[in-house]
Amino acid sequence: MWFLRLLSRSPLWFQQGLGALLGRLTWWLAPVYRQRFKANVAQAGLGMAEAGAAIGHIGRMMGELPWMWLRPFSEPLGARVQWDGAELITAALDQGHGLILLTPHLGCFEVTAQAYVEHFSAKYGPLTVLFRPARKAWMRELVDASRERPGLLPAPASLAGVRQMLRALRQGQAVGLLPDQVPPDGLGVWAPFFGKPAYTMTLAGRLAQQTGAVPVLIWGERLPWGRGFVVRVRPGPVIAREDTPECAATAVNQSMESIIRQLPGQYLWSYNRYKAPRRVDVAALGDGS
Repeated sequence: MWFLRLLSRSPLWFQQGLGALLGRLTWWLAPVYRQRFKANVAQAGLGMAEAGAAIGHIGRMMGELPWMWLRPFSEPLGARVQWDGAELITAALDQGHGLILLTPHLGCFEVTAQAYVEHFSAKYGPLTVLFRPARKAWMRELVDASRERPGLLPAPASLAGVRQMLRALRQGQAVGLLPDQVPPDGLGVWAPFFGKPAYTMTLAGRLAQQTGAVPVLIWGERLPWGRGFVVRVRPGPVIAREDTPECAATAVNQSMESIIRQLPGQYLWSYNRYKAPRRVDVAALGDGS
């Protein structure tokens, strides 16, 4: 942690540059990583000419985490973030039914939550973000530190966390989640993702159906040479109250595909999206009391 805190004080361009070097090194030294990356790119119908830049960007994603998570609260994102489509957020929140921010593993997905808090929380309240606790103790300490920022409320990936998100939406606030993350067994359905069945969380659809909240797509496009990010917002999937979980999950996956195709060079192609879900005792997740 002391090393990461020290690194967090270095310029963003330095952290991203160091990360890009590590990303290239990982590519050459990890054959399983490289094989999965290529297989996922091919499954999406793309080539390395279109997606190859993600090798460096995956490293940049890791390299910038100390700055994203550990920089002082007194140092805002400020001018490092530009907005494209922020009016969609305002329009949705003004309806009073809440807002669901759907963020894929694309670009700097950590920046979207912090940018939302700086730009919108003073008027519309805090942002509740779903997270899965890290297994390693040192990583848990790092992640917990990142979630303690003012205006950002963490919700664990459990039944208690789901109830917390429902309460936030019913109060007209916003929640955020990563819908292209494989959920535990029993908390998702199989739905096509780039033409191949992928176990997909049903939470996004359930939240929209139960509260009438508006889903929107949001991602943080990384600008070159440490110049910052563009947070882009686009309309989310249309989810009807009568849609089945499979239908809603398919709509969410199609939305994810659409924005990944816009920026394939910054997607986390190395993620094992098609793996079988890990088994978990759902009852042990908690009753929310």
